[in-house]
Amino acid sequence: MTGAWRHLLRALHLKTFSLWTPKTCFSLNAGAFWTSVTRCGLHTKPSMPPCDFTPERYQVVFLVNSGSEANDLAMLMARAHSDSTDIISFRGAYHGCSPYTLGLTNVGIYKMDLPHGTGCQPTMCPDIFRGPWGGSHCRDSPVQTIRKCSCAPDCCQAKDQYIEQFKDTLSTSVAKSIAGFFAEPIQGVNGVVQYPKGFLKETFELVRERGGVCIADEVQTGFGRLGSHFWGFQTHGVLPDIVTMAKGIGNGFPMAAVVTTPEIAKSLTKHLLHFNTFGGNPMACAIGSAVLEVIKEENLQENSQEVGTYMLLKLAKLRDEFEIVGDVRGKGLMIGIEMVKDKESHQPLPREEVNQIHHDCKCMGLLIGRGGLFSQTFRIAPSLCITKPEADFAVEVFRSALIQHMERRAK
Repeated sequence: MTGAWRHLLRALHLKTFSLWTPKTCFSLNAGAFWTSVTRCGLHTKPSMPPCDFTPERYQVVFLVNSGSEANDLAMLMARAHSDSTDIISFRGAYHGCSPYTLGLTNVGIYKMDLPHGTGCQPTMCPDIFRGPWGGSHCRDSPVQTIRKCSCAPDCCQAKDQYIEQFKDTLSTSVAKSIAGFFAEPIQGVNGVVQYPKGFLKETFELVRERGGVCIADEVQTGFGRLGSHFWGFQTHGVLPDIVTMAKGIGNGFPMAAVVTTPEIAKSLTKHLLHFNTFGGNPMACAIGSAVLEVIKEENLQENSQEVGTYMLLKLAKLRDEFEIVGDVRGKGLMIGIEMVKDKESHQPLPREEVNQIHHDCKCMGLLIGRGGLFSQTFRIAPSLCITKPEADFAVEVFRSALIQHMERRAK
């Protein structure tokens, strides 16, 4: 996103702007010298450009260096605030690779034989396509699963079934009082998995009844990627107690943040004087502010909504055309294409075949990611400035790769 660097250079050379570190606030002017402005506490809300940043309840920001570190800190906050230990996360969730967050991450290739992440409990992922329940009215996406269901558009029976599974986890796998619950608004590493509409709202209520706090991991979904809203949790109609974010916050620069309420932040200070050497450093703050400005000035959230919906609908036609394309899903510019042996069985397409399709795409100039427990889902999450002609190119390349694969199969 070249615009972000343009704004950063402008900030560094053409104007005075405010920066902050965990202990002291400064101003940096065009003469490149530092002047102490005021003494700040550990928990400080930086001055941000006009942007749909967070609702007013989130008045405290901790700046750190990575998504794993942000989720580490959120876990610590939840336990400090609740005086409890157990934290629940979904099967298929990815929340980091640090020793602490590995307990929250429930993807097999990230599990280790060594002790890690104590006090974390997995629960069933409410996967509308691959799970036991779900159908054609369940998810918040321009493209619905081809699985049929008898639900009315405003009443999801699958949601009720998955809620019962969540209640079962609360009854059998955790203590009577819990520390919290982590959820990505849409699962990323697991293959852009979406939950039934209304599911997170009910789970948040159940968690709070047990004394826990609700944490939204916005590392992949935040900063306008989903198009309709700036934050993924807004698409579920919920207000988390803690929000973690990274990746998009710095447009590739190592930066992350945890935002929360003053009450939860104060609970942490009773147990720990939190310190971070590089979190909130002047360069990171300048870049983060520039990124927010560019998102707003270049209408990138709106572009994500328009181009993402356009691409989703074009990819849905490929699902109807090819037997091995089992599901197309997502929102904005966070898209998953799940590959299957056939639409009836939903069995994952063998890894070797997915590898071939992936390689063919790369040879034709298209780089896309992979996800899912069996590496069977293509993950499309391009830069928010992508255009419709570029989306057309991506879809046509993917279609060509599928045609080549089906021809190989026929031989």
